[in-house]
Amino acid sequence: MKLKSIMATMVLGIALLSASPAFAYTVKSGDTLYKISQAQGTTVDALKKANSLTSDTIRVGQNLAIPSASSTTVSASDKLLMAKLVHAEANGEPYAGKVAVATVVFNRVASPDFPNTIHGVIYETYSNGKIYAFTPIQNGTINNTPDASDKQAVEDAIAFRGKGNGSLFYYNPKTSTSKWILSRKVTVVIGHHTFAK
Repeated sequence: MKLKSIMATMVLGIALLSASPAFAYTVKSGDTLYKISQAQGTTVDALKKANSLTSDTIRVGQNLAIPSASSTTVSASDKLLMAKLVHAEANGEPYAGKVAVATVVFNRVASPDFPNTIHGVIYETYSNGKIYAFTPIQNGTINNTPDASDKQAVEDAIAFRGKGNGSLFYYNPKTSTSKWILSRKVTVVIGHHTFAK
């Protein structure tokens, strides 16, 4: 085969690869959009959009396009909001604990049981809008200025999306007054925080 022909074949192959914005995933028994989104580092909404799904129903053997990372990018304002939450919740905690706090936010966004935006998750309320899901919203510490490690923890959580153990909650066992949280399955303990799902 002549060099020009080889080069043309290579260029065509590269063009075909770059034209594909996602890769296919074949649905297995027991899969849900939520489980797939967690494993692939995306969100349920992004999966539905990429596959033109109008419901959460999927079937075994179905091929799904997995959105590329660029389709689930996080805005600068959401990154800052998350960094503020990380600072308020995990200031003085090990760095891994900061990343884990940010990861909880992403896991909630991906979960059908929580709002599907970062802002919605962080400002979610319970008890008819009187109690916020995160204490820093109630006590105002969400307005404190995050430092460089808080911002980097958010970036690392973005890179880590879908590869964790699915933590949806965290609490300090020494200060928590919720009995319900103790019923949740513990995923990891980092510093003063217990993470659970």
